[in-house]
Amino acid sequence: MKVLDPIPCQSEKHLTQLASVGQIAAGIAHEVRNPLTAVKGFLQLLEHESNPEYINIAQLELENALTTLNDLLQVSKPEQENEEPQSFLIAVELESILNLFQDKIYDIQINTSYYDTNSAIYAKKNQFKKAFFNLIKNALESMNETGSLTISHFAEGNEVVVCIEDTGVGIPNEKLSLLGTPFFSTKDLGTGMGLTQVFSTVYQHGGRINVESEVNKGTKFTLRIPVRNDSKNRGGKKLNLTYEETLSIKEYFLANKDTFEDRLLEEAINVKDKIDEIHRIGNINLLSNAHKLVVLIVEEREHELISFAKQEGSAWAKYSLTIAFKLEWIQAIRRTVWDFLYNFDVTKNNDHSSEFYFTLEKNINRQFDQFLNSFFIQYSRYKDELLDAQRKLLENLSVPIIPISPDISILPLIGAIDCFRASTIEDKLITEIGNSHIHTLILDLSGAAVMEIDVIQHLIRIINGVSMMGCKTVITGLRPEIVKLIINSGTTFEHVAELKGTLQVALSDYLGGNTI
Repeated sequence: MKVLDPIPCQSEKHLTQLASVGQIAAGIAHEVRNPLTAVKGFLQLLEHESNPEYINIAQLELENALTTLNDLLQVSKPEQENEEPQSFLIAVELESILNLFQDKIYDIQINTSYYDTNSAIYAKKNQFKKAFFNLIKNALESMNETGSLTISHFAEGNEVVVCIEDTGVGIPNEKLSLLGTPFFSTKDLGTGMGLTQVFSTVYQHGGRINVESEVNKGTKFTLRIPVRNDSKNRGGKKLNLTYEETLSIKEYFLANKDTFEDRLLEEAINVKDKIDEIHRIGNINLLSNAHKLVVLIVEEREHELISFAKQEGSAWAKYSLTIAFKLEWIQAIRRTVWDFLYNFDVTKNNDHSSEFYFTLEKNINRQFDQFLNSFFIQYSRYKDELLDAQRKLLENLSVPIIPISPDISILPLIGAIDCFRASTIEDKLITEIGNSHIHTLILDLSGAAVMEIDVIQHLIRIINGVSMMGCKTVITGLRPEIVKLIINSGTTFEHVAELKGTLQVALSDYLGGNTI
């Protein structure tokens, strides 16, 4: 059950097929017609009833159609990708991409085996990052919350080999040959464009793909990528930007806002697809915030920069957004800023010394680092405060002291009681008796699970402390399992508390028959 690529011309044939409009016309009609039909229907409804919900749905469906078309154009016409190739280490990028899935891999076992990690390839880095992202995403989605993902990397001959293997649902044998075809997907809601991008990227760089799969056992993708080094010393990339002699750096960035966004999205290839989701979850506009960050940095408004970082840190922590996406996004902004500064300097024909560039680099990178530092500190602080609030809430729930009269309260203990919870009970109970002047405490154990003997002894010490404060303890609902444990241990509650069979009996005795 394998798909091999032993024929040298197969990759060229695949690329030719992707560029053929005739082959994919049916797929386009199917994927684009449905959302556009929905848009048409909702717009017709708007003629009779003004409802913002309809407009939102129409806009969403239009975005789906445009995304499909954009994915198709990027795959079927790869010559439009103007990204410059560069030398990079695949193992480093694989680790970085794995970090983007931290919220999805709690129940998935991740196994990595990296050898020959210094074997670099010379290729279009962002295209490969997106390809590996798609493969790992598909692998995780193929497993129903549990399973294992294995990623290996090694050099063999003049190739770097990357294997991505999952224990997911697998792919039927008869469908393996269709992998990489636009709009073919084994997922109910998939478009197939992710794997199409993977095959295209590997083939464009002279690589090969091998797929092994078995239904209900898993799938393994093996990518073989040629090692090709570039001996040229490449400097910054020349961009086609708007420039006037009188423009300040801030005005220069603002005048080229659209180009900056395009370049930024090329750099942040894996965050690009998350922009709408992040905006929907946390109402965070990544592109707008990127422009704000750049302006604050080029104008050296450090106090505002720190305030902005704290605001961002709180927002990302509040909505539990994946922090690895933020880090990749900021680093992409940093690289894009340097591309623009390079072009600004070249356009002005400045012949600055190395000392000038060293100072400029140190200053700008320091501000980016300051932003990240303030962001992470605020993110951690917000999370710590949230955890502390949850801890306090848990403590209150685990020690629910219920007043039923001015001087009588009930403490019903439910569930497991360990040493930590016993300490919490001690602290909360002693404090509450002092503050509320409770005279009688009814301790109901009917809902408590079986306790260890050291926990029972701790409760006895707590009751002794309660007695020291002038408060009488009445214990109700002792279960047979707990009574047996007390008997066998030689411990007893009799000398420290009054015992009643049930909570109802205790309430009847102490409230004169007016039970609740």
